[in-house]
Amino acid sequence: MQIISLERIKSILPKVDLISEIEAGFAAYSNGLVVVPPVGELSFQSPPGDVHIKYGYIKGDEIYVIKIASGFYKNTSIGLPVGNGMMLVFNQKTGQPVAILQDECYLTDIRTAVAGAITAKYLSPKNVDCIGIVGTGTQARLQLRYLKEIIDCNSVINWGRSPDSLSSYKEAMNGYGYQITTTTNIDDVVNHCQLIITCTPSEEALIDKINPGTHITAMGSDTVSKRELSSSILLQADMVVTDSRAQSKERGEIYQASKDGFSVNNTSELGEIISGTSKGRTSQAQITIADLTGVAVQDIQISKAILENL
Repeated sequence: MQIISLERIKSILPKVDLISEIEAGFAAYSNGLVVVPPVGELSFQSPPGDVHIKYGYIKGDEIYVIKIASGFYKNTSIGLPVGNGMMLVFNQKTGQPVAILQDECYLTDIRTAVAGAITAKYLSPKNVDCIGIVGTGTQARLQLRYLKEIIDCNSVINWGRSPDSLSSYKEAMNGYGYQITTTTNIDDVVNHCQLIITCTPSEEALIDKINPGTHITAMGSDTVSKRELSSSILLQADMVVTDSRAQSKERGEIYQASKDGFSVNNTSELGEIISGTSKGRTSQAQITIADLTGVAVQDIQISKAILENL
């Protein structure tokens, strides 16, 4: 069994076409080729935190993967990273351990950001004058980095709760070629951005209105209690996309909106759009929403990519 350090993982990732790998995983999932049991979850209140256990396998593959990823949101105040975790890889034929990827949540962060870029590829309006990023943490930074490969737009409005976090975000993103304006008023994002990515651990809706010709990818609502969008946003949308209908019945924006009459049956899966069995955006004026709660097939694909490039 191999134990692969975070340093080695980071050295391997530039060799991998992550967009293609994760796209293939989503398509396989929506085509019924992936076994993904319900998410295991631990929630903590004092201090606030959550631990997700995601696991599964692709039929006919050599491996299966169990991923443990945590987020403890007060860690920065004691000098620790918010996220941590690892991916455990086993032989699908024998159950023998193959590798421990000691990624410290890095692979989860990366595969989540790549999923955001893939979603923008299929659902973003053709003409994007300004990108909106809601949040200032690690995922807010990675989303913008991976969008660079997909969206030809350098103008960004970043929303955060405090001037200090906004200043840190702007400083961290200085070298990526974006012109970033910061704000504590969410209306600045809603009124000026055609592509919006939300990536916060909020438990109350941050956005309650949307303009025609806008796409929102909601990344943060990955538990029963979290939400970033009001139900009215989903009810108003021309298209709502999920990474997993099964997970949307128990967590995320679609789950929250279902309490107000939205039906998961009125959604397409991202993998269906990638494989061409469902249409993506068909006009500039459409309102489209993607609710991504994160699926184990992303962890399987990125783990395989690491092992194949050792």
